[in-house]
Amino acid sequence: MTESSTSQLATPLARYSAYRRVGDFVFLSGIIAVDPKAQMIVKGFGDIPSEAAAAIGQSREFSSDFKQGPILAQSWYVLDRIRATVEDAGGQMNDVFKLVQYFKNLDHFPLYSRVRNLFFTGTSPASTVVEVSGMLPSEDILIEVEATAFIPLSK
Repeated sequence: MTESSTSQLATPLARYSAYRRVGDFVFLSGIIAVDPKAQMIVKGFGDIPSEAAAAIGQSREFSSDFKQGPILAQSWYVLDRIRATVEDAGGQMNDVFKLVQYFKNLDHFPLYSRVRNLFFTGTSPASTVVEVSGMLPSEDILIEVEATAFIPLSK
């Protein structure tokens, strides 16, 4: 088994690995929209690159962006960290075959799904969706996603 030490990928909040490789399988820890190094929780469109905000639906209408911005921005951030982590392990997003998605509010799923479709353009991964009462480190966290990928060592 190997684990990652690269700083470009999802950074755990505590003492655990961003991912573990077991043979050709790569298991990612649950990823939330937090940058522990910057001590920042993604709370809206202003916390992600402007190109990403535009791609996921920023309207520049305050009411819409205030309501939808947090889940859309957190969804993008989490999926982008998954992408970076999978790439660090030697793969790409189409190597991800399973996602487990935890939501504080299942009504956010359609917005998250819209963002997820930008990251998975081919066959969608198998998927589990669960509603939970809360996530660490703060009530501002709306989503957590864990992923499993098949990335052959010879790839």
